[in-house]
Amino acid sequence: MPRAATTSNLFNAVGDESRRIILETLARGEASVGDLVDELGLAQPHVSRHLKVLREVNVVRCRTAGRQRLYSVYAPGLAPLQSWLIELTAQVNERYDRLDDHLHELLRNTINETRRP
Repeated sequence: MPRAATTSNLFNAVGDESRRIILETLARGEASVGDLVDELGLAQPHVSRHLKVLREVNVVRCRTAGRQRLYSVYAPGLAPLQSWLIELTAQVNERYDRLDDHLHELLRNTINETRRP
């Protein structure tokens, strides 16, 4: 099955390391493209392209302040990621809980066997 286009899939969009760094930077507060270029050391066209992708998947918002466009993280857009991580964590924890129960049962059986005359 072909991979979903980066610009239409949140998981693909945040799969790019530069976009994750941009999100981490914006999580600290609003920033302009110039601020991001200075902080990340990426070329302005690259930063703008990454911001466009992040806006298209609805995790970054832009507002105009005078002559600047300021970008910020749009937390509700991250909900699908959060839901997926919560579900994944629950599944992993359930497996660990079952393993823990199994190990306790083995230990209990071993102790009972050693106590028998």
